[in-house]
Formats: sequence, structure tokens, C-alpha cells
Amino acid sequence: MSTNRPISGGSRRNFVRSTAGFLAAAPLFAWPAQTPDKSHGGPALAYVGTYSSPQGPEGSKGRGKGIYLFEMNRSTGALSQRALFENDSNPSWLALNPSRTHLYSGNETDTYKGASSGSVSAYSIERSSGRLTLLNTVASGGAGPAYISVHPSGKYVLSANYAGGTVAVLPIRANGEVGDATDVKHDHGPVGSLHAASAPPGSFAISGHDKPHAHTIESDPSGRFVISTDLGMDRILVWKFDSERGKLMPNDPAFVPVPPGDGPRHIVFHPNKRWFYSLQEEGSTLIAFDYDGATGKLTAKQTISTLPKGFTGTSFTSEVRISSDGRFLYAGNRLHDTIAFFSIDAADGKLAFVGEEWTRGDYPRSFTIDPTGNFLYSCNQRSDAVTTFRVNRQTGRLTFTGQYTPVGTPAIVVFLS
Repeated sequence: MSTNRPISGGSRRNFVRSTAGFLAAAPLFAWPAQTPDKSHGGPALAYVGTYSSPQGPEGSKGRGKGIYLFEMNRSTGALSQRALFENDSNPSWLALNPSRTHLYSGNETDTYKGASSGSVSAYSIERSSGRLTLLNTVASGGAGPAYISVHPSGKYVLSANYAGGTVAVLPIRANGEVGDATDVKHDHGPVGSLHAASAPPGSFAISGHDKPHAHTIESDPSGRFVISTDLGMDRILVWKFDSERGKLMPNDPAFVPVPPGDGPRHIVFHPNKRWFYSLQEEGSTLIAFDYDGATGKLTAKQTISTLPKGFTGTSFTSEVRISSDGRFLYAGNRLHDTIAFFSIDAADGKLAFVGEEWTRGDYPRSFTIDPTGNFLYSCNQRSDAVTTFRVNRQTGRLTFTGQYTPVGTPAIVVFLS
């Protein structure tokens, strides 16, 4: 079912904090055959990170207890809780190393051991059961780590620290522990407009343009370049990466701008490694880029709204994902509370709006597609539940399975297997 539900707005950080309690058909193209469904053998395991501190997101209280372990029913997509690994420091973002032997959590707090920083924790994984053992925790290199990723080499955790306006490189030791930062970069530059240039009429989506706010950091597929976003500066930054020393160096050019006030949030590479997409939080847009893997250069070629035609009012985007076969892109809309889906043109990577699906919950902070590509899981932050949708791999459309999994202030789902 496709559902358009106009929702009047508030903002995401500053405005929401002051109003707490307020809250087509796809084009024809030719694609190669789909990847076979490797869904047999062993349990399918997933971790859910949560907000668990009294100081949760946007000034609200976190109701999670830490990191939850679930088993997924491969036929129905249903999640059954296996274990809880307590962490009261908002483990709101999770990342696995390439060999899936260790899990890392970005703990989104503003202080760690008395300093202005969040933290990153390292866990070893018992592969047969999925059980976690905490190895160590270190400072994240800045306050409020909103996003972490693991470099393709498996040697570093990359951290984007929203409140601190920094990005950091943390080495991974031979035993899986994380070490103190080998590099911390402070985002510098003018901040963008208070109001998003691309926002729909009537939008009060104001957030984060008071100072630099690093929001995402990811390596490119080769590991030679690292790309981060700064929501406050309205910039997508490109870094050369020294994998021997764990150092970031500005590329040439060092960044590409997005329209003032639009606020770049999350990013994703297409599986072909040549196309790149940025999701703007206040502007509620997707920008499609061509990516030159030899130089790290980004060239914008399309901007498209994540909201239905005619929408007015306030909404904030959250997450962007691409199906493993590269045919469809999905984008989350908070306050509008939908996941929009787009077809990806096989020739040039441009997007065409296909439809949207109501998340059956409030404020979808992120969502994840399971490794088989058959199910999508939405973390409905303010509804304290993860909802499950079946993915039509031919059309990209989503169908609600009727399954609500209770989790306090869920933030992210990461699949181990």
C-alpha cells in the first residue's frame, strides 16, 4: 500500500527540542540477472542499536537498553530477540568489520571521561551464537558521534562526530580492540542558510546550521578516498586516505557544496562504484553524482525530492540505501513517516520516483535491507518498534508484513548473517 500522509512539522534538533511532545511506474531498462538468494544455512542474525541514555536524541529520553541481538525468520522476516548487551551510552550506530568477527558501536554522547567527546566501543563476536563480548571503549574524537564505519582494509574505524564538528580515524588493533585516534579533523568554513533552499512550501525544517556538524563518513569502494558530510556547512567533503598512517588529507577539490540550508546527511555508493547519492536532511532531496574513482571527484547530475508531489510542511530525511542488485534506491522521511523508493536508470544512474510506503511508526531514524534483499526493517524511533516490510525485488515496492518488534528508541539494524 502506498500512503501519502501530510504531517505538519517541527524541526529535528533545535526546533524539535523547543517543541518536545510535538511532534508511477518505473522506466524500462535492462539489468543483469538478479543475485541468487543465498538464504539457506544457519540462523540469520541482526543487531539493533538504540538510544539508551536519559539524554537521548533531540533532547528526548532514550528508552533502549543497549545493543539487542535478534534472529530473523528467513521465510517471514519476523525478528525474535536472542540477547541484550547493555550499554547506557546511546550505541546509536553500529558497524561490522569486513570479516564480521567484530562489531563497533558509536556511542552518541557529548562527554566521555569528563572530556567533550563521545566514544566508540569494540566487541568480539561469537559467530555461532552472535553473542558479543566488550573489548574496550575509547574517545571518538569529538562530541556526539552520529555515524561510524569501518574502512575496507579492516584497519580503521571512521567516526563522524556531529556535535563536535569533527571526523576521526581510530585504528583497529590485531585483537579487534580500537585504539586512540590517529587523526582528528575539525570541519572549518561558513555555515549554511537557516532555511533549506530546496525544502517544500511551508517547511520549518531548521536544524544544525549554527556551526559545523559532521554527519556521515564512509570510505569509497577502493579505500583510497574517504567521503564525509557536514550538515551545518552544506558540504560533502572528499579526503585522500593514507591507510598506512591512518591520516586524512583534503582532496582537490576538497568538497562539493549542496544548496544552502539543505543539510547533507547520509550517502551511499552504487554497487557499480561509479554513481554516488547524497541525502539532504532539511531539503528532503537526493542528489545523484557521477564518481571518478581515480581522482575522487564528484559531479552532480540530478536533484530529486524524497517527498510526494504537492507535499507541503515539514519533514526530515533520515536514511538512504540501495538494493544489492543496484536497481532501486530507498530514502526515509521523518515526520512524513514514509520510505520512498526510486528506480535507478541502468544507463546513467538517474532516479525516478516509483512510490512510498508508510513505516507504520513515528520518526523512522534509519532502515536496513536484509542480506537476501527480501525484507526491509524500519527503526521507528518515537514508536519504540522496528517494523518489517517485504521487498518486491522486481518492482522495488514494499509491503508491510504486519510485524512490529518492540525495541526502545531503535536507531539502526545491522545484519551479521
